[in-house]
Amino acid sequence: MKLLFIQTSAPHGRINAQEGLDALLMGSAFADCSLLFTAEGVLQIVKGQSTAALGTKDFSKTFGALQDYGVKEIYYRSESMRRYSLTTEDLLLDATPISDPEIHKLLQQHDRVLTF
Repeated sequence: MKLLFIQTSAPHGRINAQEGLDALLMGSAFADCSLLFTAEGVLQIVKGQSTAALGTKDFSKTFGALQDYGVKEIYYRSESMRRYSLTTEDLLLDATPISDPEIHKLLQQHDRVLTF
């Protein structure tokens, strides 16, 4: 089974982003998982964020373990990166840019899609 996890939530302020990452790590033990960052979700993988003032856990370091969990297909929506004026140098992990038509194809290649 192929699962696609789509991260759409901002990294802070709600639990959705961390829950999505936790679900991905658990799912990768049982299925072939891919990951797509889109909308505010691209902000999850921006380098140099600090949660100290928020009093919440910084889960961004966990993204570094994705390869160890077998998650090799990691994408970000190109339009979302442009919206936030981000470049690949701003990101804390290697990911592949993907356009909207390519996202449509990606969705078709997976058995289930989970959005956070």
